[in-house]
Amino acid sequence: MKAEFINPFLTAAKNVLETMAQLPATPQKPRLKDGTTSYGEVTGIIGMSSAEITGSMIVSFSEKCILKIVANMLMEEAKTKIDDEVVDAVGELTNMICGGAKAQLAKLDHKFDLATPNMIVGKDIEISYYSTAPTIVIPFETEAGSFVVEANLRIKM
Repeated sequence: MKAEFINPFLTAAKNVLETMAQLPATPQKPRLKDGTTSYGEVTGIIGMSSAEITGSMIVSFSEKCILKIVANMLMEEAKTKIDDEVVDAVGELTNMICGGAKAQLAKLDHKFDLATPNMIVGKDIEISYYSTAPTIVIPFETEAGSFVVEANLRIKM
């Protein structure tokens, strides 16, 4: 995956978390993903496709982190466990992060169509990727815990 594709996801994730949840998110060093299982307890997966590129974006949150994010977004006390409202919020965050990355990629002449996000609840769940390309993982740290954004894009043959 080209380096020019990483920054839009990094920037979009940071902006969405800081804007929607008032939670500063500090990106860590990107790395290649080893394996195909989910990172956190709640994961959003969204397919992306353009005329030349196909793949997906995945955002996966630790339980502690997503419970704090949702509490901040809704301006209420943090829940004690993941429920349907939390899962719905991850779907919205997935849409917002991918939409932000899509807007930045469009400035580089890559116009993507996005699928509806799929949600997974549970840690270490096997993920079927839309692309056989290597997956780039961008870890983030917040005061409430960690999450990752994964980008898995390849040029169509």
